[in-house]
Amino acid sequence: MVSGNTLTVCKSCEFTSIKEAIFQAEDFDTVLVKKGNYKEYDIIIDKPLTLLGEDLPVIDGELKGEIIRITADNVTVDGFFVINVGVSYTEDYAAIRVERSKNFVIQNVVLENLFFGIYLEKSSYGKVYHNRIIGDAVEEYNSGNGIQLWHSNHIDIENIYVETVRDGIYLEFSDDCLIKNNVSVENLRYGLHFMFSNDDVYRDNTFENNGAGGAVKFSKKIKMLNNIYRKNWGTASYGMLLKEINDAEIIGNTFEENTIGINIEGTNRI
Repeated sequence: MVSGNTLTVCKSCEFTSIKEAIFQAEDFDTVLVKKGNYKEYDIIIDKPLTLLGEDLPVIDGELKGEIIRITADNVTVDGFFVINVGVSYTEDYAAIRVERSKNFVIQNVVLENLFFGIYLEKSSYGKVYHNRIIGDAVEEYNSGNGIQLWHSNHIDIENIYVETVRDGIYLEFSDDCLIKNNVSVENLRYGLHFMFSNDDVYRDNTFENNGAGGAVKFSKKIKMLNNIYRKNWGTASYGMLLKEINDAEIIGNTFEENTIGINIEGTNRI
């Protein structure tokens, strides 16, 4: 892979909008966005390239819809402050959506005032690193999840801070993923929630002050190592729920000040 040209975006540059620069870019170019405030949404990255922010430029979706959608392989998004995702009860608008893509990287982004934060859909071999996701969820029915994986495999999620969304990290039908060194706090429902997801590893995470720490359902061959479940407290709360889990390893975890430490239903060979 030969690295391409750099297209620069700023108020006084040849390109003043991120969308315009992406449209003009060739495969494997870098779109460099200078510090500033860019009022854009529905930004489609449909070719392999790097979208790079300098000094954390702001992309403001103005509550109009989804902000960034990646539909190509080999895309990197690095270094942005993304705010004001639209809310919809028919579409799961996200600050950043990755759709049917491979070999992507999302890193060093801050997401605020969001519906869904990072939504991975039928994507694989991706890395989600060093991101902060700050929601303002009040009720479950009109809030989304911080990081959501759906039918996505071989994903690494590391060093994420997520708070005040519905579920901090949510996986469904997502195998061979690594969830490591994340902090998931003050979320309405679960710090971590996954279903029908096998051969995943969760280690060295902290789940604190959530509706419940972690809900692990209908999955097999899970490793949960050295996590902290703290102060997940309420009338129907627990540090960890295991439901229909088989052939898992749960080692070295700390359960502190939860209503129930571990609640287990229909679970074998742990």
